[in-house]
Amino acid sequence: MATTIRRAVLTLPAASPGPENPLPRLGTRGDVHRLDRAAMAALPPAMARRTRYAPLRSLLPVRRRDDYTRTRVPTDLDAIVIENDRLRATVLPGLGGRVHSLVHKPTGRPLLYSNPVLQPAGFALNGAWFSGGIEWNIGATGHGTLSVAPLHAARVPAPDGGEMLRLWEWERLRDLPFQVDLWLPDGSDFLYAGVRVRNPHHRAAPVYWWSNTAVPETPRTRVLAPADAAWHFGYDRASLRRVPVPHWDGADRTYPADGSRHADYFYDLPDGERRWIAALDEHGQGLVQTSTDALTGRKLFLWGADENGRRWQEWLTEPGTGGYAEIQAGLAPTQLEHVPLEAGGEFAWLEAYGPLTADPAAVHGADWAAARAEAAARLEAALPRAAVDAAYAAWRPYADHQPKETLATGSGWGALEVERGRLELPGTPFPVPAEDDEQRPWRTLLRTGALGEEGPEPGPSLVSPAWRELLEHAEPGPHASYHLGVAQWHAGDRAQAVRSWERALRQGIGWPARRALAAADIERGHPERAAERYARAVAEAREAGASRVARTALALEAIPALLAAGRTEDAAAVLTAVHPTARARGRFRLLEARILEARGDAAGARAIRDAGVVVEDLGEGETFP
Repeated sequence: MATTIRRAVLTLPAASPGPENPLPRLGTRGDVHRLDRAAMAALPPAMARRTRYAPLRSLLPVRRRDDYTRTRVPTDLDAIVIENDRLRATVLPGLGGRVHSLVHKPTGRPLLYSNPVLQPAGFALNGAWFSGGIEWNIGATGHGTLSVAPLHAARVPAPDGGEMLRLWEWERLRDLPFQVDLWLPDGSDFLYAGVRVRNPHHRAAPVYWWSNTAVPETPRTRVLAPADAAWHFGYDRASLRRVPVPHWDGADRTYPADGSRHADYFYDLPDGERRWIAALDEHGQGLVQTSTDALTGRKLFLWGADENGRRWQEWLTEPGTGGYAEIQAGLAPTQLEHVPLEAGGEFAWLEAYGPLTADPAAVHGADWAAARAEAAARLEAALPRAAVDAAYAAWRPYADHQPKETLATGSGWGALEVERGRLELPGTPFPVPAEDDEQRPWRTLLRTGALGEEGPEPGPSLVSPAWRELLEHAEPGPHASYHLGVAQWHAGDRAQAVRSWERALRQGIGWPARRALAAADIERGHPERAAERYARAVAEAREAGASRVARTALALEAIPALLAAGRTEDAAAVLTAVHPTARARGRFRLLEARILEARGDAAGARAIRDAGVVVEDLGEGETFP
């Protein structure tokens, strides 16, 4: 069977990821992966340097995705199927290019954990994320901001004379373009993924990449990698410790089902060792991932067998669904590190995903060296290391080939950055979308020196040094002042940001500038002033006819600020004005309980909590007062 690439439709029970939050995130980003000083001091020097290098401090310019529910309805999702006589891969270009499923056709075995539902949860850097399949994480430590966003997709000539599927986008946290080329050579049992991240700028850029593969977790699934030690991270900010593999702390940690609680194990692969990781079941069957040497890191993530881990697994899918673990591959030894990419440079590598069958007695034997040697030998027989290197060399000239046929369209941000920087990016054209409402004002600024934005509700802000400079020299106007304030805040120039927002307020932009000033007051320790500004911003937004999404997001910020300043009745009035559908969400229910407590109605507050509040967008490591 010749390799084919075709459009398809995948129908799943799905909860919509919802619209973007129009309020720029001005608070400092929390990070459950950040280490304390003592833990940093214990790291090897090179690892410590990469861990300290350019950690993400702000989500800007990316907007949050936090307006979703847990109500699922049958939904048709655009899909692209890549198929030969051995494998069938189903890709979701509208959801970060996720490889939803990979099936070995001769045996009918699904090689991935494919989530039977699409349920957003608050695990991405910007909020909405869903579990399952193979995802491509770029940007900064964590699940990327493109988890539920569309990517560009097209047919491209493949090295073997057939076709491959190219996925590409502009990653906005680090301002870097990337591509993933997927193809199935004729007769191959392995899906190839050629990945490239480019830095078209005149300065070095921090790069983060982890390919994240969800695999079924059975009681006897074992994860194997060519290592005798791993760096264990337990999500407590104080521990990144080197531990032995497989046995540590009284258990064999290569069996995800035996893990007591959620944890990361970053395998310490020796120099020169082939890069691979596999998850094999009680029959010695499962998935193996391997790559060229540039993709140095390998990791096991497990949810753990405790109540919290089981609950998270249920939260991300539906009752009765089998659990999963994640085997991952990254540019650095751990996910706490970022790697500098020189100006004008690129990182490129090849990955391969396919079935592996090994002797179960060896895989599950007590001799760890024999177990991993068995898996390594079976991998070498199925896909020699030299064949992966040869496939990479064959792919490199094709990485620049122009797409033949567009299959899906991503965002317009890449086209804007290409125009601003006058960039040439062979192989990844960024077309101006037919509907470019978000980018149009910035394109007008670029071409005329005047920000072409109108109306009372500003669009997305841009914050890079180049755009900040354009804003500083733009024709005066309320929107230019407002966006300049956001860019200055992002750069750490807080006093100038406040001045810009005050100027925008005088120029008539209204509630968005007042809300920004209120957020600044909270960061700077002025709760009473923040509360007053939030109260006025809520009233102005209502009078100006701001969108319901904006008013809901504003209320979620204003109510806690009003309560902190002792303005209980004002907080209650803001809550009452929230649309009933939004007011039924878990966060508003908890705010209602806080208002009742502030009024002295402890019984009413307790009744809300006892009824069982579901916080739909609960984030990783998040707690509530």
